[in-house]
Amino acid sequence: MPGRNIRKVDVADSYYHVYARGVNKQKIFLDTDDYKFFLSLLKRYLSRSEATTRRGAQYPKLYEDIELLAYCLMTNHFHLLVYQISEQGMMQLMRRVMTSYSGYFNRKYSRRGPLFESRYRASRINNETYLLHISRYIHLNPTDWRGYNYSSLRSYLDTAPPDWLTTIRVTGLFSSRNEYLQFLESYEQNKTELDIIKHVLANDD
Repeated sequence: MPGRNIRKVDVADSYYHVYARGVNKQKIFLDTDDYKFFLSLLKRYLSRSEATTRRGAQYPKLYEDIELLAYCLMTNHFHLLVYQISEQGMMQLMRRVMTSYSGYFNRKYSRRGPLFESRYRASRINNETYLLHISRYIHLNPTDWRGYNYSSLRSYLDTAPPDWLTTIRVTGLFSSRNEYLQFLESYEQNKTELDIIKHVLANDD
């Protein structure tokens, strides 16, 4: 039987929590350049700036089909929070990013076979409360979440987001950046909700 959230409900104008793990929970990021390359792929397809292949062909642009709202790249998995504008926007983005990254990783480390345990998993978010909890869960994933280099948190708290990251759908629900920080810091008061999310993902096989 397919694992939970592998069979995806593909709905336009919907929020999704997208995630994937390395096959057998193996590492998918081994050094700084790996993290940077994965982020460059998100930028390649979501930025409004032109990007071309070595042969001069232009990469497809998907910013009219899907928005990236938040992300966190961990050693053996990643989390994305997206807003799908058009049907199949999520599928187009994830297929391109994961295929390109797998090829890069296999070439760099002289390996063969699949890098990820499945294509990706996606859970549709159907209310504002769940949207906020997923945002918090993603940003609190690292133990050192305040200073972690490979999440979107800095764009929420300190710096303006790049044009391939759309934070306003989440930050617009708060009066200020400091209020969002307080929301993150209050996770102990909402530990039950976060533990439920972790339990669902840990048993998502």
